[in-house]
Amino acid sequence: MVVTNSVTLPSEEELTVQEINISGAALKAGAFHFGKQCEYQSNEFMLCRKELQDPRKCLNEGKAVTGCVLDFYQKVKSSCFDEFTQYANCLNKSSGNFALEKCRKTQAVYDKCVTDNLGIERPPVDYFSKVRVHNTSRPKPEPPRPDVYPDATPRLPDDYPREPAKYGSRFHWLN
Repeated sequence: MVVTNSVTLPSEEELTVQEINISGAALKAGAFHFGKQCEYQSNEFMLCRKELQDPRKCLNEGKAVTGCVLDFYQKVKSSCFDEFTQYANCLNKSSGNFALEKCRKTQAVYDKCVTDNLGIERPPVDYFSKVRVHNTSRPKPEPPRPDVYPDATPRLPDDYPREPAKYGSRFHWLN
């Protein structure tokens, strides 16, 4: 996107939200649960980005996703902190790429705590790859109007006098 004088950028206040200051291992540890918990907000944000083709118009939807994830981690911190910390530490220290297979025992303890205390079951492995219809309350955007260009230059009439090419035919491969 090219920024010119006619482009209005959002103010600093519009862009400021509380950030989620956690590690990559902690994000990976909670990804399945907050993905399911915040599915509606995330789908709404992605639909807005796809339809409007302008990230400035989807700031509120992005803030809703961030708020939902922040709320999820606050609930986990208040009810399953020890189990979550053990699972995130296992992911962080067991491999260089946060591999899940070496941490199945701590994952089972964390999953049980989240199910019992927050009522969120871990989705099956293929949950996020299944096709689902997202119902939104946002109005459908109008399709963009096609650019209007002036009519092309009219062709010369067929009987217009044409001089032979000065340096021979342009279509030398046809000769």
